[in-house]
Amino acid sequence: MFRLAAKMDARSKLLDAALSVIRHKGYSASTVDELCSAAGVTKGAFFHHFKSKDELGVAAADHWSATTSAMFAEAAYHRHADPLDRVLAYIDFRKSLITGGLPDFTCLVGTMVQETYETAPDIRDACDRSISGHAATLVADIEAAMAERDMVATGLTAQSLALHTQAVLQGAFILAKAKGGADVAKSSVDHLRRYIELLFGRTPAA
Repeated sequence: MFRLAAKMDARSKLLDAALSVIRHKGYSASTVDELCSAAGVTKGAFFHHFKSKDELGVAAADHWSATTSAMFAEAAYHRHADPLDRVLAYIDFRKSLITGGLPDFTCLVGTMVQETYETAPDIRDACDRSISGHAATLVADIEAAMAERDMVATGLTAQSLALHTQAVLQGAFILAKAKGGADVAKSSVDHLRRYIELLFGRTPAA
């Protein structure tokens, strides 16, 4: 029993280390040795749990999804009565997370998919599951907001708008990396909020 618990602990340590190391260095530049060092485990422990770095990459994407899903599920934006207010509060919540250094607020799966979309399809698919799965959590609120405003016949779909929010957020993270700071990302999120307010016929706040 103790040996099994120790093995599971080593796997968890490697996954947590991957979230940090890959967001700091990128996927390609992160080596197995660095991941083991950050996790405090041996290389033998690494290959006991993962056949390759790419297999760890897939598991890290799934671990990221599970970790962040729990945080978003408990967030206060769900408590608003108006579905549009829930969507806007979600965007405000995303902006509030843009704090600290670049590796602290940028997205693991967004980072990995940019490097691996052509060379590691399993990682690409895991990143897509993460991003698209998160977008899907917004669909019900967007659909309700559209129905309240009789927007069903406009050609807009809740699914496409939910994915668009993620496109803006991931693009905001890229700009933050390019410019070396969080301000441009926050500005992009502000534009997203104004766009959605205008789309739903609400006058944006000054």
